[in-house]
Amino acid sequence: MLQRFGDLAPECEVKFAPDNLQTVEADGTFSGYASVFGQVDLGQDLVMPGAFRDSLAERGPRGVKLLFQHDPNEPIGVWLELAEDARGLFAKGRLMPEVTRAREVLSLMRAGALDGLSIGFRTVQGRTDPASGVRRLDKIDLWEISIVTFPMLPQARVSAVKRHAASRPREGQSRLRAPGDLASFARALRRGAALMRG
Repeated sequence: MLQRFGDLAPECEVKFAPDNLQTVEADGTFSGYASVFGQVDLGQDLVMPGAFRDSLAERGPRGVKLLFQHDPNEPIGVWLELAEDARGLFAKGRLMPEVTRAREVLSLMRAGALDGLSIGFRTVQGRTDPASGVRRLDKIDLWEISIVTFPMLPQARVSAVKRHAASRPREGQSRLRAPGDLASFARALRRGAALMRG
C-alpha cells in the first residue's frame, strides 16, 4: 500500500521569498536562490553559511522535491542543481511539461504571476539570541523547495528562468520550518496550501 507523504509527518511554518522569474527556457528550466545567507527574514530567522551542506551531500538535488505551493500532492519538476555558494543556496530546476500543473506554473512564471521560492526543512542545529530574538540556523535538513506566490523576504529576488542560465541569480529566500516528525510536517504543508487556495 502506498503511504501518503502527509500521513508520515512535523508542525511547520511556511516562509516565502520572491524570485522575480524573468525568463523561462523552452524546456522549463529556471534558476534562482532559494535561501540567502546572513539576512534576517520576517520570521526572525538567519540562515548561516554551511547550513545546507550535510543535507545536500546526503540527498543530492534529486532527493529534494520540487513542489507547487508546498503541497506534497503537487510535484511539478526536478532539481538539476542545488549548491551552496558565498551568497546562499543556489537552485536550478526543470518543470516537467508532461505534468498539467507544471505547464500552468510555467505559463504563470513567464507572465510574472508566480515569482517566489520557498524551502521546506527541519532544523537540525540552531539557537535563538535572547536579546534580539533572532534564531540562527546553523544546520538544516532540506526536504523540498516550492514555487510559491507570496514572498517572505521582500528584498529577495531570483534572476533567471532562462535558456542557458550561465550567470546565477541575485537573491531569493524563504523557509518552511519543520520541527518534529514527517507526518505532521506534511499535514502542515497541506494546511498552508489550502489557505493559499482560499
